[in-house]
Amino acid sequence: MSRATSTSHSRVKAGRPYPLGATWDGLGVNFALYSRHATQVELCLFNEKGREVERIRLPEYTDEIWHGYLPDARPGQRYGYRVHGPYAPDAGHRFNPNKLVMDPYAKQLVGQIKWAPHLFGYTIGHKDKDLSFDRRDSAAYVPRCVVVDPAFTWGDDRRPSVPWDRTVIYEAHLRGLSMQHPEVPEASRGTFSALRADAITDHLRHLGVTALELLPVHAHVDDQYLVERGLKNYWGYNTLGFFAPDPAYLSTTTIAEFKQMVASLHHAGLELILDVVYNHTAEGNELGPTLSFKGIDNASYYRLADDRRYYINDTGTGNTFDLTNAGALRMVMDSLRYWVQDMHVDGFRFDLATILGRERAGFDPSGSFLDAVRQDPVLSQVKLIAEPWDIGPGGYQLGNFAPGWAEWNDRFRDNLRAFWKGDEGQLSEFATRLMGSADLFDHNGRRPPASVNFVTAHDGFTLHDLVSYNDKHNIDNGEEGRDGSDHNISWNHGAEGATDDAGILALRRRQMRNLLASLLLAQGTPMLLAGDEFGRTQNGNNNAYCQDNPINWIDWERAASEEGQQQSQFVRRLLALRRRYPQLRRSRFLDARDGHEADAAHWIRPDGQPMQEADWHAPQQRALMLQLPAMPQEGEAHAAESTQLLLLINAAAEPQVFVPPTADNTPWRLLITSVDDTPVQADDHGTWRLPDRAIALLASRGGGSH
Repeated sequence: MSRATSTSHSRVKAGRPYPLGATWDGLGVNFALYSRHATQVELCLFNEKGREVERIRLPEYTDEIWHGYLPDARPGQRYGYRVHGPYAPDAGHRFNPNKLVMDPYAKQLVGQIKWAPHLFGYTIGHKDKDLSFDRRDSAAYVPRCVVVDPAFTWGDDRRPSVPWDRTVIYEAHLRGLSMQHPEVPEASRGTFSALRADAITDHLRHLGVTALELLPVHAHVDDQYLVERGLKNYWGYNTLGFFAPDPAYLSTTTIAEFKQMVASLHHAGLELILDVVYNHTAEGNELGPTLSFKGIDNASYYRLADDRRYYINDTGTGNTFDLTNAGALRMVMDSLRYWVQDMHVDGFRFDLATILGRERAGFDPSGSFLDAVRQDPVLSQVKLIAEPWDIGPGGYQLGNFAPGWAEWNDRFRDNLRAFWKGDEGQLSEFATRLMGSADLFDHNGRRPPASVNFVTAHDGFTLHDLVSYNDKHNIDNGEEGRDGSDHNISWNHGAEGATDDAGILALRRRQMRNLLASLLLAQGTPMLLAGDEFGRTQNGNNNAYCQDNPINWIDWERAASEEGQQQSQFVRRLLALRRRYPQLRRSRFLDARDGHEADAAHWIRPDGQPMQEADWHAPQQRALMLQLPAMPQEGEAHAAESTQLLLLINAAAEPQVFVPPTADNTPWRLLITSVDDTPVQADDHGTWRLPDRAIALLASRGGGSH
């Protein structure tokens, strides 16, 4: 490729430092790039064949922002930057104008990274490693940024704005959700267009979930070591473009496809939550490539060690984004507002969110970013969910985020798994988790929905595999089975993986239902992993991050099977009960142990007596009842006219007889149970018998039957 000549034509005007990025105003395009330490910035223009046709020196530098205006530029123009400055890794600077770098504010990208030595700012194999300087042009190997036309007719797009206490999250991968769906057009599968298919939105809506949470859809990089093994970074937690959808997820040539998807989801009454990764970028450590931030202003965008040649690595990915820097913080805030205001996204789940609250002295719930979001008039009004941990010092911060945030509750996950597996000494914590984890969240006016409850997520076993495997089976990842967690709290119930044993299969089905019922009837915000509603399997792989194939793609044939339909119907009924009975989704904490208020919840032994302190700590105690007081249902005026609920729980390996308390002199009626092979009903004395490892929900009056 011929090298373009650097120019400074008179047609280039000063432009403005704001907004950052490439902004089409109807007459021309304003280009603005933040770099505190650069000495010169060249805007590189490309034709549609990928050839660099011109370099234009940005003429102005205002408040650490380089900018210029091209009156003859139009939407569709492809571009990138070459940034001049000191190449001094020991001082934290890695400028190299031989490397084409991507605009952090680019709204659209075309092409993918092509791994080559040219991408690195230093010469690979040189004796001085990253202290060396590479002069090869990288332009042929990096995506092009594209100027976009933001115009889009949203029509009467109405955001569902579902209250937190009614929110049910469905976590899914865009490609995995659609790649094998028979009713999605083949050309649309794996793209944003796929989620406009009625078959998918109808499934979610009929299931009863209210929000679709997509794994990262921002532009990301497939790691070189994965590409060399024929694999991909399927999950997408390796972001490079925080404003641009990943090009692989577009079936068309414009980002309007994303907006059309959002409008379709909203029309179906579904909110869209994006899983976002602002804690690190795809550029890795000092030996990683120069793709964007590293070549624009390494010392400003990344947290550097005392020896500024190296990076602080609290993420485990090689680098950590520095949100104590004003330029980096502004970029993240601008990105979030863009996705809310321009793309109509309804919320975010923040990967490794402890990073986002790290100040120089460690995690601070009033850190720069967390306070900025909390006071922002736009962002404070959408759903904000933290993954409250990272691998740095003091990185586990569950329950410590500020009001306005919800948090993934891994203690809920681990306790429910251990309780239904039959581990000893789990009863007391199980009760706490079931009632919204007040020990973690009952402070500063936070409410039960702040606890995002889950039993499975993308990272780990699926629900089917949780009850089918004792050990992980990750050989397909190419790491000899070393990757993935060994702490799964799983149980195969007598056979590892697939089996024809009818008894084992029946117990696995009941255990999946026990876990689903505990999740969806608990106080807090439930999150369901895509496919768990019909028993999707990953064949025992608990770290399928690199598998862009049927291991990760949802098997919709399984969903259509008799067993899959039965489990989906069970989930639908659970969620219908959650909607109908407000005491299953309280907006404030109840005293779940020994409350005396009329609306307090009560824990009861199987013999009908109140739970005592000794009962909570009995290692073998695995059965109890939870009585939830009446609350007005929709259309009812008085709590006295409402229904009491009684949850019967038996995680023991033997049947259990329950003696329910009297309920307004009316018999208890069965609403739902995890038992599908034997009848569950009261005897002539009003007592109930549950088989081993089972759960049942009763109502004091009305409500139907199993």
